[in-house]
Amino acid sequence: MTKTPMSEGSRPLPLSGVRVLDVSQVMAGPYCCMLLADLGADVIKIEPPATGDQTRGAMGFKMKGSDSMGFLNMNRNKRSLTLNLKTEAGKKVFFELVKTADILVENYRPGVMKKLGIDYPSLQKLNPGLVYASISGFGQTGPWADRPGFDLMAQAMSGVMSVTGYPDGPPVKAGVPVADIGCALFAVYGILSAYIGKTKTGEGQFIDASLFDSALAFSIWDTAQYWGTGVEPYKLGTANHMSAPYQAMKASDGYFVMGATNQKLWKLLCEKIGRPELFEDARFKTNPLRLANRLELASELEKTFITKTSEEWVTALLAAGIPAGPINTYPEAFDSEHGRHRKMRIEIDHPIEGKVPNIGFAVKMMGTPQQVHRHPPLLGEHTDELLAELGFVDDKLKALKTGGAFSP
Repeated sequence: MTKTPMSEGSRPLPLSGVRVLDVSQVMAGPYCCMLLADLGADVIKIEPPATGDQTRGAMGFKMKGSDSMGFLNMNRNKRSLTLNLKTEAGKKVFFELVKTADILVENYRPGVMKKLGIDYPSLQKLNPGLVYASISGFGQTGPWADRPGFDLMAQAMSGVMSVTGYPDGPPVKAGVPVADIGCALFAVYGILSAYIGKTKTGEGQFIDASLFDSALAFSIWDTAQYWGTGVEPYKLGTANHMSAPYQAMKASDGYFVMGATNQKLWKLLCEKIGRPELFEDARFKTNPLRLANRLELASELEKTFITKTSEEWVTALLAAGIPAGPINTYPEAFDSEHGRHRKMRIEIDHPIEGKVPNIGFAVKMMGTPQQVHRHPPLLGEHTDELLAELGFVDDKLKALKTGGAFSP
């Protein structure tokens, strides 16, 4: 059987003993399952034979082995089982796994799992306590449900792209996959809530998570403005609909970000940059006026900010108690003193790649800190191990192979 993941303090990780079937590919599903694995769950990644998760062969560069860095960054702490779910033999193994599972996560297009005979109603009969999460682009029901779901489409169709970029510029997506990652996080929230409920009632439930819904859920400030004023949200670059100044500002050597988000900070800013007249300027007396005259405000402030470097301004503003910060690249963020302290880059020993960098744990648990107890699995690395756990040996195993359970 699989080992029980332990924290550094010798306490079992919170989800030790919980079994998760990861029947997903690419990002939202695998990332969701990795977060559960980081908390100690026994995550079994069920992959198509020969090809595996599509992300194994993604990205425009090669590593030493056949797995991409993207795959390696979303699949640590899992075991890999190759299984052809289109065959009766493959489904026989799958059904036995389902009987032992607490959670299942899949992200196929709505209808595919039903066609295969492994949808929630079918599996609930085998395991009434199963928490079954379906991740898709637009949800399991609705006019758009059958559309393929990708982060780009979710950002575009949810409205995220309508407020991203500069007013006169072309459409711009968020630089990070907010719909994919957001959906993974919301799915974890739903899964853990359902699992806690299951411990009280013994009954699992179906969870419908979508990229579209998740992207829309991030629109709190934009929809607050729209519902409160009737003004449709629009693109502001780095600025903000709720307060000003709160954006990137140009210094002598580039840009930095700062925010004077209330009247006290606005007065303090005017004093500290030697521009007390701005506080008395009729255009900038209140936050609503500063918002209405945002461009003129930024222009006035940059007349002063352009006289020093971004580092000088960040240092001066922070010393005065005014929020400010540099605009880092990812290497600068990971390699910063703070990034290193927070251990946001970790390294994992991998049988082919050697030391593999991974993004660290975004939430720090002080009692049971997450651990890396398995490298991102090679395709089918744990197939024999898992089959033995389920009792498929000798003639039973031979019958599965003959039935195409592990063949493409």
